[in-house]
Amino acid sequence: MALKPDRVEHLTDLSFFMNETATRGQIVTHSTSSEGSGAAMDDSAALVIVATGSGDSPAGLLLNDVVDLDLTRQHINFAKDEVQKGSKVLILRRGTVVTDNIAGTAAAGAKAYFNNTGQITSVGGGANTTQIGRFLSKEDADGYAKVEINIV
Repeated sequence: MALKPDRVEHLTDLSFFMNETATRGQIVTHSTSSEGSGAAMDDSAALVIVATGSGDSPAGLLLNDVVDLDLTRQHINFAKDEVQKGSKVLILRRGTVVTDNIAGTAAAGAKAYFNNTGQITSVGGGANTTQIGRFLSKEDADGYAKVEINIV
């Protein structure tokens, strides 16, 4: 799953940590097992996790690949926006992305939700009733669609 470089970032957030591996373009949610206190700028309890779909509160769309590397043998590939597991991650709260992280069929103008694997879908209901944005295009031949993210 990937994000294409043609994106518009209106509001990003760099105040959350992530303790699991994930791929950029996934929807992450606030961890309910531990929550940061106050502004939580450098509070390691301010965690996000990949969406599980059980009534999770979306935090945003992940803009980094979170990897688990042995840093004594190799280094992080900063050109790919990789961050080490346990580090801060950049999440998009408001903006536009072109992604193939889509479950089901995208249609221009359809509301965008997220499923239990962090994929963007046009199907809401069940535990996933929180709208995270709107599809601005249908999928192209490669499976990419333009999505407006607006998490309030």
